[in-house]
Amino acid sequence: MRRFKEPELLVASHNKDKISEIQILLSPYVKKFITSHDQGLPEPNEDGKTFHENARIKALTAAAVTKLPALADDSGLCVEGLDGAPGIYSSRWAGSSKDFTAATQKIFRELGDNQNTRAEFVCVLALAWPDGDVVYAEGRSAGNLIFPGRGDYLFGYDPFFVPDGYNKTFAELGPEGKAAVSHRARAFDQLVKDYFA
Repeated sequence: MRRFKEPELLVASHNKDKISEIQILLSPYVKKFITSHDQGLPEPNEDGKTFHENARIKALTAAAVTKLPALADDSGLCVEGLDGAPGIYSSRWAGSSKDFTAATQKIFRELGDNQNTRAEFVCVLALAWPDGDVVYAEGRSAGNLIFPGRGDYLFGYDPFFVPDGYNKTFAELGPEGKAAVSHRARAFDQLVKDYFA
């Protein structure tokens, strides 16, 4: 099984909040982080049909351009009552303005009289090397949706999601509290165990 041993890692993202989370989670294992944002890389066309496919597209594209190992994630909110929607389209539901309040309102409109607010966040990580080799890790966090949202740490759907076992939203838990139970943290636990540690 291939291990990450290089001194630099390209985080294939333009999302500052996501980049910050990744740097916190991997800082014990990576000497230097570079990002797609820093390098001025364009965002690739994410035309995959699954989280795995989209993460692979982003990681391979960045690795090919920069000649560095690249890490990408594709994540989203899957609502049980909507047969898994918005899923890979979670960000697109928020529109170009990234209005996740409006996106969550849309979810509740789509649910209509359906009282099933069960949902889960899914995160798939793809770590790609310039030679085309790719490995994956996946994490999930189940819970319930609420509206209106609560909390000051405003990142995506976090104010509207209460993870199982808690009475606070991800936004109320904040970065450190969220890291203990989030889909992304669980994916990184697997990634570190399999490819870094």
